Amino acid sequence: MKTVGFAAYDPKKPLAPYAFERRGLRDNDVAMEILYCGVCHSDLHTARNDWGWSYYPIVPGHEIVGRVTQIGSQVSRYKIGDHVAVGCMVDSCQECDQCKKGEEQLCREGNTGTYAGYDRFTKEPTQGGYSKHLVVREEFCLRMPEGLDLSKAAPLLCAGITTWSPLKTWNVKPGSRVGVIGLGGLGHMAVKLAVGLGADVTVVSRSNAKEADALALGANRLLVSADSDAMAQSHDHFDLIIDTVPVKHDITPYLPLLDVDGTLVLVGQVGPMDEFNTVPLLLGRRRVAGSPIGGIRETQEMLDFCAEKNILPDCEMILMEEINEAFERMERADVRYRFVIDMASLEAPAAV
Repeated sequence: MKTVGFAAYDPKKPLAPYAFERRGLRDNDVAMEILYCGVCHSDLHTARNDWGWSYYPIVPGHEIVGRVTQIGSQVSRYKIGDHVAVGCMVDSCQECDQCKKGEEQLCREGNTGTYAGYDRFTKEPTQGGYSKHLVVREEFCLRMPEGLDLSKAAPLLCAGITTWSPLKTWNVKPGSRVGVIGLGGLGHMAVKLAVGLGADVTVVSRSNAKEADALALGANRLLVSADSDAMAQSHDHFDLIIDTVPVKHDITPYLPLLDVDGTLVLVGQVGPMDEFNTVPLLLGRRRVAGSPIGGIRETQEMLDFCAEKNILPDCEMILMEEINEAFERMERADVRYRFVIDMASLEAPAAV
């Protein structure tokens, strides 16, 4: 299948048009025309090889909403014309204990990334959603619920599930006390989803500049981390803190905010962190944990929940040709709160 996209050809160069071929359909594959693709901070990191595992050319994009155009002979869940979605992974071994539990993101053999991965059979590098078409294994294709706005839903496939998974893992329910550090693409989804689950939600930020935004998103309050008195008054307050900060930082000031047996979950920074003081952990029986995306079953649950509660990310729609400017703005935190690419702006190939 011939298609086109935008790819990084070099870690220091802007993304540019790229013509390539998707693999032909296997019996259990779904092919789709991509309608919308969210822009994740991981896309920027990958394009610039910040994590050291990028290959070139590479097509980013793992927040994908599309329309089914072809199905393999064994596909039973979808038909041509269905609206579907794909997140951060397109395959896993399907045989290990984690896969059988519906935790494909924790596959013992490693899941296959939508991009920056390798096909389990052909070993070809995978390419992501900044493109016109995608071919994916049926089991990793998600159903878009009726009533969910397709033009805004794409960021749910990464930002949504990345914050939904820890909320569910740590059993957030009505009355749970949840803190969210950072109010960007991940943070604003953590707030919306925690509010949807009935939690009492506090945004933790360095200043009160985002207080109005936090309250508009449904948070109960904003806590200024630079205000030592306010921080001291909030000791032992939270059952769960979701830390969405995407850079190296010190978590020590946040640990006393946790109640006994409370957990701070890191979902933003991938890589080194500052040293932190263990005293608040030991004396308060508090925990620090990490969490990736969720599995396919959990992601479908999240999509259905968002449709039921009408929870959607706050998005700014861009054209494909505006992606490099979007990357620059994302680095400056100049987006509220997620870019989505209208893939109709990407010209289709002459023959498919």
